[in-house]
Amino acid sequence: MSSKEKDPHTEPDEVLLVGEELRPSRWEDYVGQETIKENLRILLRAASERSTPPEHILFYGPPGLGKTTLAHLIAKETGRSMKITSGPAIEKVGDLASILTNLAPGDILFVDEIHRLNKSIEEVLYPAMESGVLDIIIGKGPSARTIQLELPPFTLLAATTRLSMVSSPLRSRFSGGLFRLEFYTHGEIERIIKRSAKILGVTSDGSAEKEISKRSRFTPRTANYFLKRARDYAQVHKRNLDKDTVEEALKLLGVDEVGLTPSDRTLLETIAKKFGGGPVGLGTIAAALSEEEGTIEEFNEPYLIQMGFIERTPRGRCLTQKAYEHLGLPVPKNLQEKLL
Repeated sequence: MSSKEKDPHTEPDEVLLVGEELRPSRWEDYVGQETIKENLRILLRAASERSTPPEHILFYGPPGLGKTTLAHLIAKETGRSMKITSGPAIEKVGDLASILTNLAPGDILFVDEIHRLNKSIEEVLYPAMESGVLDIIIGKGPSARTIQLELPPFTLLAATTRLSMVSSPLRSRFSGGLFRLEFYTHGEIERIIKRSAKILGVTSDGSAEKEISKRSRFTPRTANYFLKRARDYAQVHKRNLDKDTVEEALKLLGVDEVGLTPSDRTLLETIAKKFGGGPVGLGTIAAALSEEEGTIEEFNEPYLIQMGFIERTPRGRCLTQKAYEHLGLPVPKNLQEKLL
């Protein structure tokens, strides 16, 4: 893959749900994550005053919180060109070598989902990050030899939703720091929606933003997606974008008043009705739902735990009283006794 071409597998959800037109292009437009932004400003300014590229940085956290957007802002702030790829797209050492050797001095390389990088490629990346050299083995057996290529100074920005799957040696080489993006508050989500609505040319009475914020799962990507679908509904039905319109539009999507999707509710109901509220293991839940464990662990569980509907215990997942009340199901006696 040419380093100047954007990999079609890179950041698919960003393109599908958020759209480039909604991505902040200035620090002032990036809402939330204030501590991370302040740390990045200091890091970038210090590097600029030293006339050196910024150190390597890793962003991690649930999907849709702005990791890719931060990478774009860093590139814009430094005035450098950014090449974009993803962990699964780098299949061979030659793919990595092609990308790195085509970087210009000071360029930024952004690797999304870096936890899916092949371990043999990781080994080649270590000296590139630390010493600016690329060690390539040519040939096999006794005739094999190593060629060392000098690389231009560059900055590696990486993002992952699964920090635990990034090896310790790789994590330690992000000398610029590891930054965890946190879920957003309702107030921050409302500010993001208002900005997005202005860009999309959508007007509302203010109630729409509040209603979308309540259902957005504390995630900007989800909030922008809901805004677009509510806009479409209002346009087709010749309605104003208000609270009622948002409620009707999201009802069609199966999203309830706290942002639970049909798959979320099915998961909760399965634990409640088939497994007596738990504890039950993730593998058993996945088998019962005919779903992959990774999907449940990465997409459903973070929000359900954040909302207090599910507890993780050493024996498995358990429903809380709040989950039963939300589903309209009677709370089991053993859970009532536990609360007492």
